[in-house]
Amino acid sequence: MTAAVLCIGILACTPRLDTRGYQFDPDTLSQIVPGTHTRDDVAEILGSPSSTAVLDSEIWYYIGNQTETLAFFEPKVTERQVVTIAFDNDGVVSTIDAFGLDRGRKFDFVERETQTTGSKLTLMDQLLGNLGRFNKEAE
Repeated sequence: MTAAVLCIGILACTPRLDTRGYQFDPDTLSQIVPGTHTRDDVAEILGSPSSTAVLDSEIWYYIGNQTETLAFFEPKVTERQVVTIAFDNDGVVSTIDAFGLDRGRKFDFVERETQTTGSKLTLMDQLLGNLGRFNKEAE
């Protein structure tokens, strides 16, 4: 009985690995030659991109993450691989760049809210504000 409880305890503390996104194969990536291959060639070799640049659809991103989750803690990113492929105006590959967590940056999200126009109503204003509005008109 004690051995079973010990085994369950050990298994509960084993980290769970999750892999998401594009999984890179260096041989596949080396098939793409800048100045030679087009968008269609890249899509055929690597598949559709994970994302494209917001302001410039001429850059494709292939992103893969590996996370480790221990018990009930938040997942921790242990490995990230990003490949960017930029195309020129003719749709031909101009540059390929690959990087990982080493070039990643942490940033803080902005928690501000946009103010709306008008007055701010309190709970009492909202509850009492409609009194008398729905009376039938005297006929």
